[in-house]
Amino acid sequence: MENQSRVFAEILPAAAREFAVKEKEHGFEMRVVNSQNTGNVNQAREVQVTGTAEVCCPADRVSLRVSVANSKESVNEVTNSITRRLEYILQSVRQHGVSERDTSVRRFLHREAEQYHMEAEVKVTFSDFDKMERVCSVLLEKLDKSVCVGTPHFFHSAESLSQMRRRACVSAVENAQQKACEVSQLLGQTLGPPLQVREEETREWRSEDEEDGGRCRDSAPLPHIPNIRASSRVSVSFSLRDRSRKKL
Repeated sequence: MENQSRVFAEILPAAAREFAVKEKEHGFEMRVVNSQNTGNVNQAREVQVTGTAEVCCPADRVSLRVSVANSKESVNEVTNSITRRLEYILQSVRQHGVSERDTSVRRFLHREAEQYHMEAEVKVTFSDFDKMERVCSVLLEKLDKSVCVGTPHFFHSAESLSQMRRRACVSAVENAQQKACEVSQLLGQTLGPPLQVREEETREWRSEDEEDGGRCRDSAPLPHIPNIRASSRVSVSFSLRDRSRKKL
């Protein structure tokens, strides 16, 4: 994770003078201005910092489609045949701790010549990828060719994306605060409480490592777990206190 920040500090003591300092070793640019205010020598002092942060979030959900199909001479026979397989599939899913709200079933019955054909599909959403792999193994082993297990589809839940955005913003603020502390020490000041926090820019994009480069041409593609990255840039203002001033 790469962090950057820009700093603008303004100091307003009684003395009338002006100077500028630039420091790029720690990833910021600082400008200090001293000016005189005859009306109020204790005017507020503050430092303004712009901080950035970037975070990465892998997919936290995977959906799996399992389908079965059969043909019989009567509706009763084909329905019973498909129902038995569906019950076994659903039982296997429940045994691995998947709730009913993460499972859906669709059936389709139609006639082909003198036979009735029924297709059924079970869609299951997992939050545990290991459980998904175990369910696939069990179904392929027990039902063999009578079941078709689709390719897993990995995706991000709304909760994980929301958490990723918050992490990016919080990390940017933490980075800005750290830089502001360094600047206040450089100026011989004590960093006070924040005066203003503003998120200026946010970005989201899919990671570049999702490319298929490096895969053998003759090998089947493996299910890819996608990553999404988010960045945030914030502007934070902190008050400054003179370190040499004694508390009364």
